[in-house]
Amino acid sequence: MRRTAVPLIALLALLGPTVPAVAQAAAPAGSIVWGPCDPADEAPERVVCAELQVPVDWRKPAGPTVTLALAKLPATDQARRLGPLLINPGGPGGSGVSFAYTAAEAFSTAITDRFDIIGFDPRGQARSNVVQCDSDAIVAQAALLHPEDRTEYAALRETNKALAKTCEEFTGPLVKYADTASVARDMDAIRAGLGEQRISYYGVSYGTMIGQQYAELFPGRIRAMTLDSNMDHAQGIADYQKWESLAMEDSFRQFDAWCARTEGCALRERGALAYFDELYARAEAGELIVDGHSFIPEALPSLVFGYLYDPAAWFQLADDLIYIGSGAPAQRGRGEPRPNGYLPVMCSDFHFDVGTFSALRAVKKAQNRLAPHTRFNPLAWSDLASCQNWPYGVTNPPHRLRASAKLPPILIANSRYDVATPYQWGTSLASQLPSSTFLTYEGVGHGTYWLSPCAQAAIDTYLVERRTPAKGAHCPAVFPDSPAAAMAASGPVNPLPQLIGPFRR
Repeated sequence: MRRTAVPLIALLALLGPTVPAVAQAAAPAGSIVWGPCDPADEAPERVVCAELQVPVDWRKPAGPTVTLALAKLPATDQARRLGPLLINPGGPGGSGVSFAYTAAEAFSTAITDRFDIIGFDPRGQARSNVVQCDSDAIVAQAALLHPEDRTEYAALRETNKALAKTCEEFTGPLVKYADTASVARDMDAIRAGLGEQRISYYGVSYGTMIGQQYAELFPGRIRAMTLDSNMDHAQGIADYQKWESLAMEDSFRQFDAWCARTEGCALRERGALAYFDELYARAEAGELIVDGHSFIPEALPSLVFGYLYDPAAWFQLADDLIYIGSGAPAQRGRGEPRPNGYLPVMCSDFHFDVGTFSALRAVKKAQNRLAPHTRFNPLAWSDLASCQNWPYGVTNPPHRLRASAKLPPILIANSRYDVATPYQWGTSLASQLPSSTFLTYEGVGHGTYWLSPCAQAAIDTYLVERRTPAKGAHCPAVFPDSPAAAMAASGPVNPLPQLIGPFRR
């Protein structure tokens, strides 16, 4: 049985006095019809699925539509059900449907007992008309992300433009309307289709951007909202790169300190930081050979980046650095062509185009000074380099959030050392949301809910009881002391590595 697609009716949404009105369609109340999920997905027991049509361009609610995929894990204790908890795992590109499939393992019973957990794939992602681009253009862009001169920079700009045009060719006009404000409006159409006056929301990583913009557009429609590991839409180019580079450097320094005091770390005697510096110097000299080819210096921070999401992977990180240094063949196939929905979002949400090669080089040099060991943050640099000369406009310009007095208490959580969403972004966001309480996890990693039992308990309590922690609350750092302990960690299972991969938020 296919999921049921629900057409929309046109009406004008009341967005509040500080946000420009947008002609908007909403689903008829309670019109979402749940049924069996796609058999190919092998969805877990009790999970049901649906579809919902929303306008490609919310300014033209009667125009072309995109179909959103939804999945629901119903509350175990229906008698004490608190309503829907919409969830998003980040990205852009992470699948909310797949997140809902894993919800029984990813969230505590405090959450799964009381909420209908609802995941949706944002427009242009996963099952919701995923953006497709030419695979050769994707490969060509990846080879040019670190231009050394004006000629290479010009080639990057032309390649970015050509890549974007292939995305439009294969996907259609949705490429121009993948911005986060449109996703937030989609989420309110889901709320209406559920027949709910208010929703609760948990968003992690890029999912916090969706929550932030929903809070700005629809402040009176929120029951509770947790924003975990936060992006900050107010960031300009310089601060975006600065905080990301420092987050990369500081997180790697935490890995070095952990390795020095941890018996099972393979680099304990040699020193992780010193060894990494040796590898970088060998790569700069063209002497780091892997699989018969020179390993370029920029590939080393990229190798490290994904491991800094969760200290549970640090034993493997030490092993892999030794493996690279030994010159052994790296198992790095190119694989099949894949969707490319990330860039249409980032290039629509931020002003990243610096214009000239000199300006781009100045940004790179500033990063290198801030991060003398890791040099730069691979994810932030890819965002910047990939959006040069993107041919479609910034439809959702960066700005400080316009917080309404209608907003309920909101819980913001961030790790002190987060390589993907820096701590400073979380504190900046908290300053923009007067109704928020900020919870600091003093450890390393991305997604505090799965890194810290203390943070998890605070988030559970808030979502269920709408009771925030005390102002200035902190949770202690947690580090693995052996590979076995890292593998045997109990509690909810972190789904982010599978849902978003190492180079997404």
